[in-house]
This record gives sequence, structure tokens and C-alpha cells, in this order.
Amino acid sequence: MLSVSCKTETPKSTASATSTKDTLSITILQTADIHGQLDTHPELFWENEKVVFKNRGGLANIKTLFEQERKKNPNRTIIVDGGDLIQGSGYTALSEGKVLPEIIKNMGYDVIIPGNWEVVYGKEIMMDIMAGYETDVIVQNMYHDKTKAPLFPSYSIKEIEGVRIGFIGLNDPDVPVRQNPVFSEGIGFSGLDGELKKIVDDIKVNEKIDVLFLVTHIGIFKQIELANNPIAENADYILGNDTHERVRVPIQGTYAKVTEPGAFGSFVGKLTLHFVDGTLVDDAYELIDVDPEVFPADETIQALVDKAKAPYKAHLETVVGYTNTPIYRYLTVENPMDNMITDAARWKTGADISISNGFRFGNPIVPKNGKPEPITRANLWNLLPVNEPVKTGKATGKQIKDWLEKEMHNAFAQNPTERFGGWLVRFSGMKVNFNSQNDKGNRISAIEVNGEPMVDEQYYTVSACVRPGDPLDNLCRIPNVKDVEVMDYTIHEAVEAYLKKNSPISPSLEGRAYCDYLGRYSFSTVPNTDYKFQ
Repeated sequence: MLSVSCKTETPKSTASATSTKDTLSITILQTADIHGQLDTHPELFWENEKVVFKNRGGLANIKTLFEQERKKNPNRTIIVDGGDLIQGSGYTALSEGKVLPEIIKNMGYDVIIPGNWEVVYGKEIMMDIMAGYETDVIVQNMYHDKTKAPLFPSYSIKEIEGVRIGFIGLNDPDVPVRQNPVFSEGIGFSGLDGELKKIVDDIKVNEKIDVLFLVTHIGIFKQIELANNPIAENADYILGNDTHERVRVPIQGTYAKVTEPGAFGSFVGKLTLHFVDGTLVDDAYELIDVDPEVFPADETIQALVDKAKAPYKAHLETVVGYTNTPIYRYLTVENPMDNMITDAARWKTGADISISNGFRFGNPIVPKNGKPEPITRANLWNLLPVNEPVKTGKATGKQIKDWLEKEMHNAFAQNPTERFGGWLVRFSGMKVNFNSQNDKGNRISAIEVNGEPMVDEQYYTVSACVRPGDPLDNLCRIPNVKDVEVMDYTIHEAVEAYLKKNSPISPSLEGRAYCDYLGRYSFSTVPNTDYKFQ
């Protein structure tokens, strides 16, 4: 029997102890960072020192995988999602996430947490959508900023044949910095602190939890740090999310093991726990590819997906351009996808430098059979899931260099608590050589703008996207920018105009930013581990 407890306060009652039994195996399935991807799509893999593409994912295909795993271990399977469900595609953006609740509530999830992008449509829409999932939604560190009341319960408990398994949710406390500040208005966040430790300790002891999971949306770097932090001394596993890493062997910390199951619904993490007399004696883990040839689409979920897409399909499947070369975004430094976007912005604005944020989402667009591949508006939303007006301004060479040093520290800090995301901003019109291993403020060795060395005192025109909630004179986190102008077109409109004029395009890696230590193909930088992206 599977029982559910979803509470906001530390309970005072306890449960009965497990009885003696033979080995009991419990399956935990995990998805993460689906980012609104409803269908099977091209996915990037790094194999034999080459980039290769394979079709993966699809919510209906994931449902088939879930059902197969449930049949293998009936009534002993728990399914968890680690957040960032409602943002990342045109279908979720145009519906403000409303395409998802009916689908997700039929997927069979037992526990879901909000991710850093769940706030994208505002607090009330987030709350309504997550209520529509009709399952346990948990997070310990998000609250109504006026009343301090929690947005959701902190934890959930599942009991299977006497074994009690606890889940505590944790979102990134830096959401108001990482996302446009206006997104998270009305929401407060607490950090990884003594209050979290107290909750972890109290739940493990007072609820007589046999295995405790922290379901965290704070990124691989901070998740590993947490696994080595006394805050987690009473936790057993950290089901990690956010950085889209594909952990195929759990990373062992001092107190807990860390997993992270990729992104976009392309993978499902499977953790099997083995118990004897209620005591965990062993585990096994695998990262399962959601291969549509192995897991064909579930007809019921596919029908729900098709119905949800119908009002938006004609607009989103309109072709807006073509590419001769694969467009992708997984590398930590430079990507063809952002080269195309920033080239489009610089072409449209005439700026010296155009900037794109250090995202890590957007399914690849891959030409087939030597022919140019169509680029649709749906593709464009995958690349740029927030469509804001373009903004330009002037900054000195010194301002730009100081800003870029800070951005490099956000991406490459050896102290994981100082990282934001883990991927460098991208740009057109500028060439930068740097060393990711140098100390803060001393990573850059050379900068060129339009083929000439950058001059500290000289002003350069810079374009980026508006970040609602930022001061007017702030441009992609560059403060005190002069002569700011907000354009009457959005970044999507700029890219569409560029593609109409220049298709078929052929974006490639050009060394716009380069570090000898990282090389041309750097997919991940996870300090003090042997983890490799595959």
C-alpha cells in the first residue's frame, strides 16, 4: 500500500516500525527540466569525441516508460519531477503553462517541485498550474513574501510495505537574480541554512524516515556541495535538477549521493533501493534514454498533447528560416545557437557587441540528407523562451571587461556556492581569450571588438534583451549603461527578420570566447569530480 503525507509543519506523531520481511525493492523514477517539451525531438550526445544527434523524449513516450517500470515493480514505484516543467517551449509560453496540467496529472507523478523557471508567468499562475497537477507539490524554501506563509508544503512522505520514504523540496534561492526580477514578485526565498538543517533532521527523526531524499533545483555544483555539507547529514540522496547534467553514476558526497537526469524529457533516472527488515542495504542506478523506438507513445497522453497544442500549432509550426549546419546549445562557452541569435541582434541593431544570456536549453535543429533544415517559430521559442524587447546602450571597455569577469566567475568559480548556472554569456562582435582556472577578476587575457583591441576608456554600443524589473540603465547585468534605448521590436522579431534576409544560415563555432584549459568542446565543469557529460 502507498500512503501519502504532505505537510507544512514538523509532525509530532510517529509511525509504526517496519516488520521483518524479505528483501524489498523500491523504484524511484526521476525526470527533470522538461522545459515544456511535449514531443520527441533531436537530442545532442557526445560520443567518441564527436557531437551526434538522436531523437529522444516526448511526454507520451515517458508515460510508456513509466508504465513499463510500474509493471516491473507494481505498487513499489515512486515518480518524481524536479521542476522547470512549464517554461521552455512556444506551447507553454503562449498558453502561460496552461497546456500542461491536464497532461501532467495523467502522467502519474507522485512528487513534483517548482524549479527556477516555474515563476516565469508570475506567482498566481504558478500556484494555479501546480495545483492542477493534482499530486504532491513540495518546496521548503519558497513563501509569500508579505505573510511569510509557505507557498507549498515542505515535504511529502510515502510509505510502502512499512518502509517510510521522505522527500523535501528545495528551489534555488537565487531565482530573483537568475530570472527577470519581475517574475518572482510576491515570493520570498530562504537559503541553504540552519533552518533547512533543522527541518531535515526533524523529519528524519520524528517521522521515522527510513530513506530521506532532498529534491533540489539548485544545480549540480551546489547539489554536490550540499551532499558534503552537515545540513545533509540526515539525508540519504539528493535528486538534483537545474543544470541539465546527465549523471550516469551517482556522485557520492560525505552524507548523500547526488543524481541529475538530463533535461527536456530525453532521459529518466531510475534508482532502485533494496531493503531488508526496513533497512536500506543496497541500491542501483541507471539513466534511461527515452528512445521512441523502445518506448512508443502512449495513445492517451499523445491525444492530450495533440489537443493542447491545437490552438497554437499553425502559428508555431510556421517556417521562418533555414539552416545548413546543426544549431545546438550545450557547450559551456560558445554555441552555434547563440552565435546565430547574437549575429541577428547585431545585424538588426547595428551595435558593436550583442549579448545572449548563458542559457542551456533549446533542442538542436539538425539538417538531414544534406538539405537545409527548416527553422520554425516553435524552434525559435525553444531557443528563446522569453521574448522581450531588444535594448541598446553604451558602456566603456572597462565596464564591459569588469562585467565579463563577473560573468566568468558566475560560470567557473571553484567555490560551487558562488556559481550561477554554469555557462558563460555569449556574444557577437567581440572575441575573448581567458583562463577559467584563474582567480576572480583575473581570467581575461585579451578582448577584441570588431577585430581591434578593446580600449578601456572607449564607449561601445551593446545590445541585449530587456529584463523586466531591472533598472533602465542595466543591460544584461552591466550597470550604469549610458544612452539606453528600448527598441520597438522583440528579440524574436529581430531573429525572424535576420533569417528572412539571410537564410539558409550556417552558424558554427568560431572561437568567439576561448579557453585553452576548456578547449573547443567543453560540456561541463564540475570541480572535484570525474563526472563527464555524455
